[in-house]
Amino acid sequence: MATRNRGLNFSGAQIKRFRDEFIEKMFADPHLVFTAKRNIETIRFLDRIVSEIELEVASQIKINKEFVKLLSTPGIGNILGLTIMLEAGDIRRFAKAGNYSSYCRCVESKKISNGKKKGENNQKNGNRYLAWAYVEAANHAIRCCPKAQKFFQRKMAKSKRVLATKALANKLTKATYYIMRDQVAFDEDKLFG
Repeated sequence: MATRNRGLNFSGAQIKRFRDEFIEKMFADPHLVFTAKRNIETIRFLDRIVSEIELEVASQIKINKEFVKLLSTPGIGNILGLTIMLEAGDIRRFAKAGNYSSYCRCVESKKISNGKKKGENNQKNGNRYLAWAYVEAANHAIRCCPKAQKFFQRKMAKSKRVLATKALANKLTKATYYIMRDQVAFDEDKLFG
């Protein structure tokens, strides 16, 4: 509403801190003021519900020792770490990092014969929740890890943003495979050179 009606841009964190007086000054129309106040109330209510759900889940589930090192990966916090732990299961069931990346839907699915594309394989194979978790981790890693951001920018210069994000997610799946299998901490020099 602020962008559409006033041409102002605010982050989500800034919007959550808005007070009624600020909203009343921002919008002249009483209907816009009413709508903005209800929207902020909704955001605060949903934030509270999400926090309650996270507390309940955290009280029921603890990260296994095999997955603790996973939290050293940029972009992976408690929620994504729990998601990966619960969805991946025993990491030793995957023979190679590529098998795990494929299960996480982070590799291309196509049939090639004699250098020519002959069709698409089943793109729904694998775990959609892991695919979501690693794309989220890639988006967070772009913001907090300079080497990940540099890799992302290099990929985006050659292709679309979605493909660059998926390429970073693929790199993260391979890194986390070795982190979980070998119980080592994340090393960005090994991942990005």
